[in-house]
Amino acid sequence: MDTMRDRFISTASQLLDEEPRLAVVLADISADGFAPARRTHPDRVINVGIREQLLVGAGAGMALTGMRPIVHTFASFLVERPFEQVKLDFGHQDVGGILVSAAGSYDWPAGGFTHMAPGDVALLDTLDGWTVHVPGHPDEAEALLREAVGGDDRVYVRLSLQENREARPVSGGPGFSVVREGRRGTVIAVGPMLDNVLAATDGLDVTVLYATTVRPFDAAGVRRAAGAAATADVVVVEPYLAGTSSAAAGEALMDLPHRVLGLGVGRAELRRYGQMEEHLTAHGLDPQGLRGRITGFLRP
Repeated sequence: MDTMRDRFISTASQLLDEEPRLAVVLADISADGFAPARRTHPDRVINVGIREQLLVGAGAGMALTGMRPIVHTFASFLVERPFEQVKLDFGHQDVGGILVSAAGSYDWPAGGFTHMAPGDVALLDTLDGWTVHVPGHPDEAEALLREAVGGDDRVYVRLSLQENREARPVSGGPGFSVVREGRRGTVIAVGPMLDNVLAATDGLDVTVLYATTVRPFDAAGVRRAAGAAATADVVVVEPYLAGTSSAAAGEALMDLPHRVLGLGVGRAELRRYGQMEEHLTAHGLDPQGLRGRITGFLRP
């Protein structure tokens, strides 16, 4: 099966044939994959080289002319390094575009911490007006990208090598889907964390919600799920910085007695390369680690 990044390249290349105002801006990453599309659309597939600030600025400049830019590179080079350009060139100028990242929290450990961005969603959370998609399967990534191309807003699509075994129906709007119902608490699995969450909660009397669009946050859906349980205990399992959505979950439940546990990537840097699966285990995001932390949090 192709990866989310593979699917992004093939889908975006096809969309360039279908959408005359669409453009793709690259900073060397994935340039080989877009080579055929660049030959067909040399004026709409632009590689600026390893110049991430220019990458974002060029995309925003295209948006000012009425184009719909897709801006793509690794998450650390798309959100963290050119954050000022993301804030000003897109946000301050109030133009839309689609940022598509790859190699998020621990996808490529051999690249070291320079190629990891567990804080990307939390950083974007400081800005207004961004929709954030975290697909858990290549089919979901394709569906969310196609929907984003048709709009004019600011969208971040976070791709990962970690993925769930099966795709689930998605839409670009806020709305967490109910995967399993229970009474002891609610566990929100974000994107590629779903399979591990389902394995971790097997046999537990909890509701499992699946989230591929985390901003806007589905406050109403969380209230419905938590309000139906015996206690308003909510666990948010995210593939990026732990606690990124804890405040949003707390605000959703502010009129109910509640507790929120945010699980995700810890702040401590893991300085050995290892493999993606080893990073998951080290951060307690494997099924065994999740089960221990979830059962320890839920009330008897």
